Amino acid sequence: MSEYDAALAIFTQETEELLAQMEYGLLGLEDNPEDSESINSVFRAMHTIKGTSGLFGFDDVVAFTHEVESVLDKVRRGERRIDAALISILLNCKDHAADLIKHSLETESAALPDALKAKGAGLIMQLTGTPAVSANMAAVNPPVDHEGQAEQTASASHHDNSGDNWLISLKFRQDALRNGIDPLSFISFLKKKGDIVAIQTLTPELPAGDQMDPESCYLHFNIIFHSELDKQAIADVFEFAEDDCDIRIIAPHSKVEHYLGLLQEQAGDDDNHVEKLGEMLINIGALTAKEVAAALQQQKQAWSQTSATAKPLGEILVEQKFTEQPVVTQALKKQQAAREKTIAEANYIRVDSAKLGQLINLVGELVISGAAMRLMVDRYGLSDVEEVAVGMNDLVSEIRDTALKLRMVAIGDTFSRFRRVVRDVSNDLDKQIELVITGGETELDKTVVEKINDPLTHLIRNALDHGIEPPEQRLASGKPAQGTVHLNAYHDSGHIVVQVADDGAGLNADKILAKAIASGLVTAEQQLTRQEIFNLIFEAGLSTKEQANNLSGRGVGMDVVRRNIEALRGSVSLDSIEGRGTTVTIHLPLTLAIIDGFMVETENERYIIPLGMIEECVEMNSSEWEIDTIQHYINLRGEVLPYLRLGDYFHNRSRHQGNEHRESLVVVRFGQAKVGLVVDQLHGEHQTVIKPLGKVFEQLQGISGATVLGNGNVALILDVQSLIQHAVKRRGPYAGAATPH
Repeated sequence: MSEYDAALAIFTQETEELLAQMEYGLLGLEDNPEDSESINSVFRAMHTIKGTSGLFGFDDVVAFTHEVESVLDKVRRGERRIDAALISILLNCKDHAADLIKHSLETESAALPDALKAKGAGLIMQLTGTPAVSANMAAVNPPVDHEGQAEQTASASHHDNSGDNWLISLKFRQDALRNGIDPLSFISFLKKKGDIVAIQTLTPELPAGDQMDPESCYLHFNIIFHSELDKQAIADVFEFAEDDCDIRIIAPHSKVEHYLGLLQEQAGDDDNHVEKLGEMLINIGALTAKEVAAALQQQKQAWSQTSATAKPLGEILVEQKFTEQPVVTQALKKQQAAREKTIAEANYIRVDSAKLGQLINLVGELVISGAAMRLMVDRYGLSDVEEVAVGMNDLVSEIRDTALKLRMVAIGDTFSRFRRVVRDVSNDLDKQIELVITGGETELDKTVVEKINDPLTHLIRNALDHGIEPPEQRLASGKPAQGTVHLNAYHDSGHIVVQVADDGAGLNADKILAKAIASGLVTAEQQLTRQEIFNLIFEAGLSTKEQANNLSGRGVGMDVVRRNIEALRGSVSLDSIEGRGTTVTIHLPLTLAIIDGFMVETENERYIIPLGMIEECVEMNSSEWEIDTIQHYINLRGEVLPYLRLGDYFHNRSRHQGNEHRESLVVVRFGQAKVGLVVDQLHGEHQTVIKPLGKVFEQLQGISGATVLGNGNVALILDVQSLIQHAVKRRGPYAGAATPH
């Protein structure tokens, strides 16, 4: 990969993050429009995208984002109020920016399609009320006023002085007249830039009588000046007199407040550079470069004499009346915060996920090699090597756990993306819906997070469309007008549980059953539990929606949800109370790579059970425990428990082999369901590297993968969910006690 391609890859990833950050900030502003941090975050996202797009020559992106940035700049300066309408437009602008970036990356120099042009022009019209500027928009090269850069800067600030005035102190030196300086000409020019409210002429150095030199200048002026110019623009008026005049420009009170606000907004604009105090104050317009240079020169002179008398730069700036103490204090705080942030971020590096995946694969092979070494030590009785083998095994375990943690990410970022979905869909359906997120800090494998996004989108949309009622219907049933969708995540028995709950109308079990019978999914003679009726929702072609729309209602989606989740070795179940709401619960493995397993043996074949699913192992005593040898139920300390003999299931044994050997019962649980697995031998815990079975065996029921043992043999990894379903289907008179309701 060339340096340019590598830079493009970084650009792509960073813009995705910035656009997600922008969306998150805009959605937060709906609840708190006065949140300055969210406003600044949205502005910085668009500002950064514009800057980095310019580096790659993506002029269409630069032109559009400049327009959006300009509007956001007015918002953060308080010149434009942010409301729901503006937030909607900005969200659409965020989507359009993403489309422009995608087009630029895919086609490079290709012209912008008419559809994208029209969409962008329409959005700019909505934002500004004026048509978009042509092609590469003058945003890239904004026009300069004929009177120079000072006027351009002034028009950009739009800051209302609210009666506050600048104080300008001019102390002309005696040689000023000899050097061709006309003090009155500067005052006359200053009138063109604003209003001179008052002017005080002082001559403290004027000699008496004959001692006065008519060619020397003894004039000092104190000028009260009202203008919308910034400090640098005012200083530019006296640029040619800098060598012959001591100039002090003191900002009005409103400007001090303005500088403080700019410093607050400036935090985090550049993550790779901690600005010096002088740079920071120059950038916000509180100081000119000349003032900073003068203060630094004074500090340097003090240091050259004795370090004991040298003062900090900020103290010198305040003493010389270059700026106010609150501005310096705020700048120092921001400087310290930026320094701490830079130090903290120096601990992080960006790693390609493909490289991380390769590391996980290598760790998996290391686990297999470690198991092989342990097997050889045991087989040949190498007692002097055993201690080394145990130590290496412990290290391999630590390396495995650390490597897996590298791929663990919080699910909260995925959850946050649904704020936009809820907002847009609730507006389309004319419903009032709030999304509540809990458990966002729960971590799981990045691969699982990426693949769970689509199923969650289906579930959220179904909750919004099927679940939450219109406001008038909710009020009529005694509910608040605003409905709630709750996203929650937590760890449970080595798995992660994700729940999507709503407080809507709930489901009618009788209606679902009638639909299923009419669709031919079940027969009227079948006796189904309440849970089984609800799970019919996940069958293809079944929908309780009377009228289909563009969101849901055609029976397409929930069956896809189940297939996608099961492809992740997970399960999904649904529970509902009519009139009170519905909860969909998803169980997922924490990782798809390496697990702690428990090895068992049946018919001379070894199997791996995920350790987190095992509750206990006991010796199987059929004569005392079995209630029904046909339906396979036992009495385990008063609990009726279905069980499954792995030998019968996988090896098609026609009957139990009696008392030829002892058997063990492994009690496993997945979600709320629990069964026993009867095996011949227990071999204990085993670090398990999950290998896919391949297309030939991918439809094999009861098996989710395989692993290579230390001796080179293969052990199959049990799909506990599938085995539990198989066991509870063979229900007898005690089935109700074995399955959740």
